[in-house]
Amino acid sequence: MQKRTLGNSGLEVSALGFGCMGLSFGYGPAVEKNEAIKVIRAAYDGGVTFFDTAEAYGPFANEELVGEALAPIRDKVVIASKFGFKNGIPSQGLDSTPETIRAVADGALKRLNTHVIDLFYQHRVDPHVPIEDVAGTVKDLIQQGKVKHFGMSEAGAASIRRAHAVQPVTALQSEYSLWWREPEKEILPTLEELGIGFVPFSPLGKGFLTGAISDKTEFDKTDFRNVVPRFSAEARKANQALVDELGRIAEQKKATKAQIALAWLLAQKPWIVPIPGTTKLHRLEENLGGADVDLTTEDLKAIHDAISAIDVQGDRYPAQLQSLVNR
Repeated sequence: MQKRTLGNSGLEVSALGFGCMGLSFGYGPAVEKNEAIKVIRAAYDGGVTFFDTAEAYGPFANEELVGEALAPIRDKVVIASKFGFKNGIPSQGLDSTPETIRAVADGALKRLNTHVIDLFYQHRVDPHVPIEDVAGTVKDLIQQGKVKHFGMSEAGAASIRRAHAVQPVTALQSEYSLWWREPEKEILPTLEELGIGFVPFSPLGKGFLTGAISDKTEFDKTDFRNVVPRFSAEARKANQALVDELGRIAEQKKATKAQIALAWLLAQKPWIVPIPGTTKLHRLEENLGGADVDLTTEDLKAIHDAISAIDVQGDRYPAQLQSLVNR
């Protein structure tokens, strides 16, 4: 697989990364450990060198899983993890105090079974802690050799600028896909100006853009999509038009919907590295094929015109979580 560099940082990773969250958290019951390890190692065998986890995924279980899975190839991969929630539990609220950041780093190093965290993201901006203090704490961790690069997630442009002035931000991780294009307004121009890479999570719209989900789909009771307005049965029915349009384009290109969605993201900027996740080997293989789909200028215009004509229904987060983004 081709490599990409995240902004001006010099951090080189595979063009597609792998989001490990769903193996342990968020989309129903955790995958059995040996099966999960098999998926992670298959991603590496398929050319992926960039793996994303966080203390909050579990909590802690996902970091331990990733650490075990990647131990034999640790020197050949880039591991990203995150800090920012009280006790690693999102429902308990935010906590990016310097002492917590330091404690999370030490815990993550043990769980990941590594001597350094390649990319350490603030999971969400904490309004109670000056972003300069957060960036300064990570700067100290970098100087101590515990962390290599600083990242932010779902941060607004002003916070990114303030943090970047203290410790250069290597990457921003936020949602971006054919059905969530908000970052194009302000975030992408800011990142381009500052030389920061962009790591889109949910590049397949939490599975919706694959075409595998309909208004009749029933999610496991532990699947967080049950509380996402965009995944209400009514919204799914309305948003099917987007998937149908994607299907028409995919048919023309002899590719799948997921591959077109990923290829579209890769075509936006050379410093964008999507991190699709999956629990299934056949879906992994399909996703990796997205890096081989070449979209022409005409293709991109056709996709833009078709998708822009569709008004996607439903918020991407429930009301209580909306306030945590774009700070």
